[in-house]
Amino acid sequence: MDLLDDPTPGQNMPEYSVSELSGEVKRTLEGTFGRIRVRGEVGRVFKARSGHLYYDVKDDRSVLACTTWKGQISGLSVVPEEGLEVVVTGRLTAFGAQSKYNMNVDEVAVAGQGALMALLEKRKKQLEAEGLFASERKKPLPYLPQIIGVVTSPSGAVIRDILHRLRDRFPRKVLIWPVAVQGANCAPEVARAIDGFNQLTPGGSLPRPDLLIVARGGGSVEDLWGFNEEVVARAAAASDIPLISAVGHETDTTLIDYVSDRRAPTPTAAAELAVPVRLELAAWIEEQGARLSRATTDGVQRRSQRLRDLSRALPRAETLLDTPRQRLDQAAERLPNALIRGVQNRRVKLLDASAHLRPSTLRALVEGRRDRCHNLSSRLSLRPIQRELTARKDQLTRLTERMNTTQTARLDRLRQQIEATDRLRETLSYKATLKRGYAVVRGDGQVVTTKAQAEQHSALEIEFADGVLSTGASATNDVKPTPKPASKKAKPTPPNQGSLF
Repeated sequence: MDLLDDPTPGQNMPEYSVSELSGEVKRTLEGTFGRIRVRGEVGRVFKARSGHLYYDVKDDRSVLACTTWKGQISGLSVVPEEGLEVVVTGRLTAFGAQSKYNMNVDEVAVAGQGALMALLEKRKKQLEAEGLFASERKKPLPYLPQIIGVVTSPSGAVIRDILHRLRDRFPRKVLIWPVAVQGANCAPEVARAIDGFNQLTPGGSLPRPDLLIVARGGGSVEDLWGFNEEVVARAAAASDIPLISAVGHETDTTLIDYVSDRRAPTPTAAAELAVPVRLELAAWIEEQGARLSRATTDGVQRRSQRLRDLSRALPRAETLLDTPRQRLDQAAERLPNALIRGVQNRRVKLLDASAHLRPSTLRALVEGRRDRCHNLSSRLSLRPIQRELTARKDQLTRLTERMNTTQTARLDRLRQQIEATDRLRETLSYKATLKRGYAVVRGDGQVVTTKAQAEQHSALEIEFADGVLSTGASATNDVKPTPKPASKKAKPTPPNQGSLF
């Protein structure tokens, strides 16, 4: 080719690699549009296992792919649902690996109140189809709860109204779980508060409430939208603690009102539903006590009158004994004659029976019985009896030997116990103390323990380990020493031991 020839048209344009071109497109999109807001209807919604949310926003002609990363989902005030008209806010970006562009959405808002109502109606039908609105699953409220849990904002007027109303009607212990009552954090915080109260242990250091109140003041649909979220409705439906919803004013209705066990038109009305009026209850109790006293008195009086009426129909005690007394007298009159006749009848029967008895008859009967006895004795053999006697004698001999052995062993044990007890007695005897150098002083046979007692006696006896020494008027008595074995030497008495007088 001639160097002076013109190049082929287009050959002087710069060349891009695929990655460079994708990067340029991505930078152009992000630099041109920046942060934008797009309105449209939510189409297909898909949540990946990684937690990222993929969905489409479309109108009647085009579709925009949108992505919300896992860490951004918790900041969404509204979770996209298919068919919902929304306004999404985020940044356009491109995905070069597939030559596609999409929008990274970090904020989702419903396009209008009509769309909110349509979403609310859709959720309402879904939860109702699952049976969460059924009346048979609603739990009765406790008549007088000991502890009441309140889920609301701690800085609003709602909690003050509830506490004031409870204090006027019937003061109870109140646990407050502070939550946001509007905005993006409202729904998750309220759901966590309901679950948290249910996780408390009954009777623990932080006791579990007997009743829950979820309360908020009035506001617009957007302000109350957190209580229309599905997570709040399901948490209220799953609560084991009876729950009263008091969200908004009387005309405001949210999903939590349908799934709660009782709906109150206002937070103040929720406090009135929670507890009775103490004064009215006291008055009712007093009235019931008075009615019970009157009923008891009337019942006793009626039964007393009934008893008196019945007693008039009864005969007197004296008349009840007249007939038996007459029968006893008549029987007593007939008894002697009856006894005489009975003896006579038995005498006649005895004479009749004895008339048939003869000595020869008796002798014949005795002879017959004697012959029978001889026949039976001849049939008996002495060998089985002897064997039985021998066996019994051997058994008796063995039992006697066992008894002797047992008795001997028992006597030996008792003898050893007696000897041990005797040795213990000798050890504990006061004579052992005398052997250590002490003495016992007696006056007139009584033990003398003080100097004053010794001065009152003219003669004293002092008992040592080896004998008794008399002093005073009877000092002429000799000391009777106690003989000791020759193999042992008497120990000298220590200077600090001796007589106690």
